[in-house]
Amino acid sequence: MKLIDITCHPAASPKLIKLLDNYQAWLFRQAVLKGETTHLLQVTLLDSQVQEVLDQIQEITQEFPDQVQVMVFEVESVIPEPETPKNNSAEQDGSTTYREQLYQTIEQNARLNVNYLVLVALSTVVAAIGMVEDNVAIIIGGMVIAPLLGPNLALGLATALADLELMKKSLVSGITGVGLAIGLSMLMALVVPIDINVGELQSRTNVELPAVVLALASGAAAALSVTTGVASVLVGVMVAVALLPPAVVFGLMLVLGHFDLALGAGLLLAVNIVSVNLSSKIVFFLKGIRPRTDLEQRHAKRSLVIYFVIWAITLGLLVSAIYLTQFQAID
Repeated sequence: MKLIDITCHPAASPKLIKLLDNYQAWLFRQAVLKGETTHLLQVTLLDSQVQEVLDQIQEITQEFPDQVQVMVFEVESVIPEPETPKNNSAEQDGSTTYREQLYQTIEQNARLNVNYLVLVALSTVVAAIGMVEDNVAIIIGGMVIAPLLGPNLALGLATALADLELMKKSLVSGITGVGLAIGLSMLMALVVPIDINVGELQSRTNVELPAVVLALASGAAAALSVTTGVASVLVGVMVAVALLPPAVVFGLMLVLGHFDLALGAGLLLAVNIVSVNLSSKIVFFLKGIRPRTDLEQRHAKRSLVIYFVIWAITLGLLVSAIYLTQFQAID
């Protein structure tokens, strides 16, 4: 349940009241603030109603620029508990995060700042030590603090909304994060004794079908969790498992001169990046995440087609390269 708080100029109030009257709500009230210069409207809606209401409010605000302000609050409890409006019980069960909240959350997690770089560095060091020592618990610890989920989700959302600015920001953050992980791994290979026959290292130098399925599932789970408002740190761990270990192994093997193993880790990393982004974008599309206006939706649809084709072709080429290297190894 959400509380929509609207402060507006009196001229905008009648249209907003007419709009809100069309929705069954648990609470609807209006008040006059600062004499007659500002009106306050409050309505409590189901989560499934919020996106539609916000879109219509934004259309009204275009007629009254700088005269309407909207704030959305999470309602944690109501005393006494209200009756569920008729025909809305099913909608209440299917809680969906509205577009603006989704954008704000994902955009914040995709920012390239000191915290992001420090977390990438720390998670890389922890994961590298865990793999070198063949210690799964330490590796999982590194996955928990790895922030690589944010840029990948942001890239999928940016395509869904045809937001070039967010797309650029997510690409820069993602490339920087993976590049930093590889660079730190290369430095660690110069100072840490490494046995390349350790199981945790060897397992990241071969690409098999289960690894691709894991990456696809990770991306889909990540997008589904944020669109339904039930985001969990465990989803971020899933994505980190798909991305950070192969990046670490790639950097280690490069410095150690095992270029065949580095190639395997690099292919695994590339396949996982493509798979995570492809599956997350599909989920955003199926959940109906799209821009508000018709023009923006047409741009987003074109962006979606280009995005899907590029990632699908890239994934196909990478899988073909994997099978080719495997056949050469058998020969």
